[in-house]
Formats: sequence, structure tokens, C-alpha cells
Amino acid sequence: MIEVVADPAGVVAERLEAAGAAGAHIALTGGSTPREAYERVRDLGTAQLWFGDERCVPPDHEHSNFAMADAALLERLGTGLLVHRMRGEDGPVDGARAYETELRAAFGQAEARLDLVLLGLGPDGHCASLFPGQDSLAERERLVVGVPVAGLEPMVPRITLTLPAINAAREVVFLVAGAGKAEAVARAFGRQPDPSVPAAMVAPVDGTLTVLLDPAAAGRL
Repeated sequence: MIEVVADPAGVVAERLEAAGAAGAHIALTGGSTPREAYERVRDLGTAQLWFGDERCVPPDHEHSNFAMADAALLERLGTGLLVHRMRGEDGPVDGARAYETELRAAFGQAEARLDLVLLGLGPDGHCASLFPGQDSLAERERLVVGVPVAGLEPMVPRITLTLPAINAAREVVFLVAGAGKAEAVARAFGRQPDPSVPAAMVAPVDGTLTVLLDPAAAGRL
């Protein structure tokens, strides 16, 4: 479902608060618009927080998604929250293996099914760190993989949730703002989506998909 709203960051902040009040497992994303949403969240209850992807840098690095979320959200609301950080500093292979182990362990014998996965959209149509044309898009068994070569700046290795992990979620929400994303939005979510665009491959198996856009991002739909 595509929703065009004046304030998508505000809508996401409200959804995060509602999910947190229910003690949900939430996967955060990076980016400037999500940061605005995080800064407006007042409470996350007893949520468990995960990450959709991470750059292979130390957790205090300027390119770290964790560092952004920590500054915008976690430092204010850290009490009572269980935060599962991707250890980017361990590299794409070891970091991905450890995160998959942690994700599966958190759900025990049950399917590793996140309640809410928040995603952004890159100008090339990537989401999380799933880039066009890369082998990670064909992964069907792993929940987390390493990305040795990024498809976009900053050109550092990544760790990312896979399509099976994302598509198993109960709710997936894309948060996209700005005219600079309008072409990518049209390719991923327009009347004739481009099947080679990673974001167009997000299709929850037994959950909901919402694409939250501001008017500028929706300009080419």
C-alpha cells in the first residue's frame, strides 16, 4: 500500500511508538529521514531493536547506522530497550554470521519473524544493503549476509538482512522523502515495477507492506 503524506517521518515515529508499546521486535534503518523520525519518538516501551543493515566501521564512526540511531534515539530512550547491534567492526563475514546466530537465538525454535522492518530507498533502488545486481538478492536460506563491495557511497563493506528475513516480517514500512528519490520510487513501486530493483523484491509472505512517501518522492507515480 502506498501512502502519500505531508509528514512521513511523523507517521513513522507514531508507528514506532505503537510497536514499542507492544514489545515488538523492530529493525531500524539508516538515513536522514529515518533520523528525523527517531528524533521524534518519545517512548519505545520494551521493544527489542535490530538493524536492517550496517556499514563495516566502528560503532562510533560517522558512517555507522548504529551511531546515528544512538545519537537520535537510543541515548534518550535506552532504559528498558534491548538493542541488538550489528558488529560492523568484525567485518562482513564474521559480523553477518554472528548477527544471524543472534537473530535465530532470540526466537528460539520459532521462525525468526521481526514485527516491524523499517526501510529506506536508495537512488539506485536499493534497500537495507541489498544492491542491484549483487548475489545477495538471490540468497534464500540465510537471514543475514555480508556485502564485501557496496553498490553506493560510502564504499565500505556492509552487513545486511536478506530478502527472506525482510519478507518474513509482520510489517515492512518504507520511509522515503524528497524529489531526489522520485525516480527510484517509480521504478520500485510504480504501475510497472522494475523487477531488477531490490526494493521491488520486497513482498512480505504473510505480512503488510506500506510505502510512506512525501509529495515530492511521489512526484513520478
